[in-house]
Parts: sequence; C-alpha cells; structure tokens
Amino acid sequence: MIGIPQAFSPSYARARTQFLEAAATAGLPIESHAHPLKGRDGEDLAMDVVRDGPADAERLLIVSSACHGVEGYCGSGVQVFALHDDEWRARARAANVAVLYIHALNPYGFSHLRRFTHENVDLNRNFQDFSKPLPANDAYREVHPLLLPEQWPPGADNVAAVHQYIATRGEAAWQAAISRGQHEFADGLFFGGTEPTWSNRTLRQVLRQHGASAARIAWIDLHTGLGPSGHGERIYAGNDDAVAVARARAWWDGGGATPVTSIYDGSSTSAFLTGLMWNSVYEECPQAEYTGIAMEYGTVPVLQVMDAIRAEQWLNLHPEAPAGQAAQIKAQMLAAFYTDTDAWKGQIVSQARQSMFQAVDGLAA
Repeated sequence: MIGIPQAFSPSYARARTQFLEAAATAGLPIESHAHPLKGRDGEDLAMDVVRDGPADAERLLIVSSACHGVEGYCGSGVQVFALHDDEWRARARAANVAVLYIHALNPYGFSHLRRFTHENVDLNRNFQDFSKPLPANDAYREVHPLLLPEQWPPGADNVAAVHQYIATRGEAAWQAAISRGQHEFADGLFFGGTEPTWSNRTLRQVLRQHGASAARIAWIDLHTGLGPSGHGERIYAGNDDAVAVARARAWWDGGGATPVTSIYDGSSTSAFLTGLMWNSVYEECPQAEYTGIAMEYGTVPVLQVMDAIRAEQWLNLHPEAPAGQAAQIKAQMLAAFYTDTDAWKGQIVSQARQSMFQAVDGLAA
C-alpha cells in the first residue's frame, strides 16, 4: 500500500512517474499516447492508459483524470492510490470488472497549470458534431469584454462592472454565462473549439480499443473546483435519459447518503453544459450500456475559482507579464483546483474509493 498523502504529487512530471511506477509494480501493461508538445519543465507529455483486467471483459469501469488539466493533481492521486489498493483490485477482479485508468486526458494543461488544452480549448466542451452549426452562448458574448481586461489585476471600473452583473443577475448566472461553453471567442474562456482537439481524438482511439468488447461500461471522471471544500458531488454524466439517470442513482446514491445530481434537473452545482466528453462513449462504443458520473470535488468558493481562471487566461494572453506576477497567478490557479492538505486528500480518496466500489457493484448486478 501507499499512504494517501504520498499518492498525490507536486507536479505533472512526478504524478506521471508515480502512475507509471504503480502500474509497473502491479504488473500491468502501460499504453502511452505521446502529446505533440513538451511540459513546462521540458518533460514529455502523454495520455497514459493502464488496464487492470482481461481485454475481453464484458464489464468495464473507466476512471479518468485531468480532463481539465490542473484538476489532474487531484485525479492522479486517486488513480495512483487505486493501483496500490489490493482490496480494491481484488474486488473488481472478483466481479469480473476490468478497470481502465486514463491518466492525464489533458496532459498539457496538467503540466502547465492550465484548465484548457494547448489549443486553448475546454476539453469537456469539445465533443460536438462539428459538421453542424455549433451552439451559441449569448450570455457569454455579453460578459466576454469583462472577463479579460487589458490589465491584471483588473481596474476599478472592471471590478465594479463585474460586481454589478453579479448583484443584478446573481452568482449562478455569472457562473453559467462563463462556464457553459462557447465557440465564438478563440482567445476566451471555456472555448469549445471548432474541431476535435488532440485529446478528443486520442480519447476516442482509447475507447475504440478498450471498449469494443464491453457490454456494460461505467465511467467516473474526476474533477475539482465546484462545491464545498472536500465534498465529492456525484454528477450524472450521460444523455438525458430517465432510465440511465435512474440507474446511476441506484448505483451511486448510497441510499440517499451520496445523492447523484444532474445538470438536466438543476440539482447540480454545475451549470447546463454542451459538448461534454461522455458523448464519445455513445459514439465509439455504441454496443454498450453506459452509466457515468463526474466526481466533482470542492476547493474554494466558485467566484474565487472563476477569478483564478480569468487570471490564468489573462496570463496566457500576456506572456510578457513579470515572472513574479506569473508565478503568483499560477499559484492562485493551483489553489483553486487543488487543496494541498492531508485532510482534503483523505476526503478525496475515501469518496472516490466508495464511488468505485459502488460502480463495480452496479456493473456486476
């Protein structure tokens, strides 16, 4: 076993090493998809995939990290701990469930402390049908001029305008306008892109390879940045299908102790979103019954999270910023998505572990 704090890493490079070492220690094959760019310290980047279970398993659980780059500090810790967890691995094997760990869906963002990909795309807004007109976000168009002022920190006029928007429309409206996703402003926030990203294409390849034999697929995608600190919200991640929602709630709600929320009925801390990553499993593994959640862990209040994203995007657009300011913005970004305390890490692992056992029980039922 490994201690919970030791499963988490201070950098992408260290997280990747720990993940690969854990897989090797467990005697599991490693499949690495090299990213075209380098990390912030010149290290190689990759989407690494480890399968624990037979290639022809009919029941498959996917556990993925770093869809939103910097959120991988949390997700990688869960995956590393799981690969060292003999009790967990034995339970999955006994239920004839293969577990597919996808480490660093967005390795560039993980390494560079960005939420977005190297294409400046929010990966979880990028799974659109690009042959059709893309969804418009009129609310984002309205707030875009406020989000990225010429100077950072913002001047008094910008601060006042943002406060006025929130005072009149509400915090939830501000969050929804920004985070829903948009395809109009390539230099803006939560940009969904105009074509599939490298991570989108690579993930689809992984799903085609590893999901082809599965009759039932469950997916737990690990996220941070919304909700109370350390609380893991189980957000339904799938089509607006009453049967699938009911199945997810039967698997994961713990008799009401761990409720499954949804963007469709307004119960989730997340706004309604489009272009979500789970669209890919329906398209690449159409033969499988699919059930999924995003495990969303809270860190700091949502307005602080939004300001951190704004600051980091401003920095991305202003590489000439002084080194001291750049370091401060990156530290602010990390703190918005990762709480570096033993207590928080303990909450993360215990809740993830519970959700993984629940998924295995659901798949085996």
